[in-house]
Amino acid sequence: MDHVKALFIKFVMIAVVLGIVLTGIYDGEFQDTLLISVVLTIVAYIFGDLLVFRSAGDDEDRSADHVKRNTIATVSDAVLAFLIIWLMGKALFINDGDVLTASFLSALILAAGEWFFHKYLDNHVFDEKHHHAT
Repeated sequence: MDHVKALFIKFVMIAVVLGIVLTGIYDGEFQDTLLISVVLTIVAYIFGDLLVFRSAGDDEDRSADHVKRNTIATVSDAVLAFLIIWLMGKALFINDGDVLTASFLSALILAAGEWFFHKYLDNHVFDEKHHHAT
C-alpha cells in the first residue's frame, strides 16, 4: 500500500508541474500532458526510485549515505524526465523548439521535487531496510 501512495504522490507532483509548464505556459493539450504524466510517473518510479535510488550507495549505512543516493537518483530522474517529456512531447506537440525548452524546464522543476520525494521514500516506503538492519 505504501508504493501505491508513493505512486499517487509522484503522479500528482508530475501532473501539476507538467500541467503548469506544458499546458499552462506552452499551450499543450491537457490530454497529452496527462498521458506524459502517467508514462513518466510509472517509468520514473520503476527506474529512478525502485532501481536507482533504492540500490545506489552503501548497503551498510543507508541513512548516512542518503545524500549520495539522493543525488544519483535525482540526476537520473532529471535526465529521464527530460528524455520522456521531450520524446513524447515531440510526438504529441507541433513546435519542437518549445518542446525542448519545456522539457528542460520541467525536468529542472521535477528534479527539485524528486529530491524531497526521495526523502519521503526513505522514511515511509523503503524503511524495511532499517528494520532488517537492527
